Amino acid sequence: MINLTINEKGRAHNIERAREQKIIIPTIAQMRNPETIPEAIKEKLTQVGMWDVNPLNLFRITWKNEPKESGGLFGHPNFIVLPSELTGVKAKIMLMVGKYFPTGCHKVGASFGCLVPRLVTGQFDSSWQRAVWPSTGNYCRGGAFNSKLLGCHSIAILPKGMSRERFEWLETVASEIIATPGSESNVKEIFDKTHELEQEPDCMIFNQFAEMGNYMWHYNVTGNAIAEAFELMKGEGDHLFGAVFTSGSAGTMASGDRVKDLYPGAKLGVGEALQCPTLLNNGFGAHRIEGIGDKHVPWIHNVRNTDLVVDIDDEDSQKVLRLFNEPAGLEYLRSAGVPEDTIASLSLFGISGIANMLCAIKMAKYYELTEHDVVASVMTDSAVMYSSRVRELQEQDGPYTREMAAVDFHTHILGEKTDNMLELTYPERKRVHNLKYYTWVEQQGKTSDELNAQWYDQAGTWDSVKADADRVDELICAFNEEVGLLKKL
Repeated sequence: MINLTINEKGRAHNIERAREQKIIIPTIAQMRNPETIPEAIKEKLTQVGMWDVNPLNLFRITWKNEPKESGGLFGHPNFIVLPSELTGVKAKIMLMVGKYFPTGCHKVGASFGCLVPRLVTGQFDSSWQRAVWPSTGNYCRGGAFNSKLLGCHSIAILPKGMSRERFEWLETVASEIIATPGSESNVKEIFDKTHELEQEPDCMIFNQFAEMGNYMWHYNVTGNAIAEAFELMKGEGDHLFGAVFTSGSAGTMASGDRVKDLYPGAKLGVGEALQCPTLLNNGFGAHRIEGIGDKHVPWIHNVRNTDLVVDIDDEDSQKVLRLFNEPAGLEYLRSAGVPEDTIASLSLFGISGIANMLCAIKMAKYYELTEHDVVASVMTDSAVMYSSRVRELQEQDGPYTREMAAVDFHTHILGEKTDNMLELTYPERKRVHNLKYYTWVEQQGKTSDELNAQWYDQAGTWDSVKADADRVDELICAFNEEVGLLKKL
């Protein structure tokens, strides 16, 4: 369970600050069903931009925002369905769109799930403490954004090898930025810096890899959004075969747990970079799929509920990024029969979204899925975050031609194979789960009893966290009541 012990002094300070900053906190239920948001708040949102640093944008932490930059309200979940002309498989691949969150990435939801329980209980005191957001990129962006909206001092930690766009945007929002050595795979270096800051009494660490609030948010919000999107898009005879997600913090894997609860028999796959095959064969290495933190298994990954490991070559993700963002690439896809509406949606893919698509293609091929099977995943962010990466590829490989597009499409999408995959038996699941020991027990202060509880006491661990959303919502409602702003709307 998430620790929801009340610290009265910290809570009182947070209530006072919320009153001063005009902050009303949305509930998890409202993020799941934004039609329940008070009409007065919706009216105010019509005058607010999606990325504005405005506390009202807390109510836009949902998969159901209207896809517009300013003034939008809510509709159905944002998703696209990829046709076989693009994927080369019969199965329908359904991808949730992360671009239409504030910050342009769904990680703003995960960071909300980590911060708000401690804010409304007073465990984190915004009047003097600093919120520390260790991340491989998007999570610290979401954490810094939410901290700003909630009137908190933030420290964003991310590898210096991440895209320039992340740093440029963080400079406008975060109170402090720390760039650690390395890139996506260098999670330990992030943890080392976190340990340093942990010694400072005014720093509170919100570690996405360990915070069960991350799991709770994705299970209750993303998982239900996937189910709702499937019910909207499914045709006669279609069924939700399963879901697959690359493992950054593994928060999104929690939505797969929700899918499996709602659709018994559904499969859940986890993706990683082939260059760092930790889950596949205890391997290590560096890679270029931004947003995936490797060389460890996140504490919040419910490995016992995971069915398949899918490894993606990072070269595939880079080549497809260019294919999707070059005029010659789009023109070639058009000539290959890819529908125009699909081509128009390709800018919605960031690098990890491309990797998720490729994982879904490999899953469909592995299980020989038919046109009635649906595989779900997410596009964490969009191409907006990777313009510098496209420029780097242009400098590296020269002008993009039709011939290059043809090779990239047929090699890096249609040519995906079922190699470097592993169907998880009971012993294989336990092997992956046991890898947590080396990071979390030896390095991060967890106990072997806690590790065993995750495996042997599924109800006491994971089911309890799933249910914590209701308890958190009760605390949010009580907090808002004492702030008193809802009554004045």
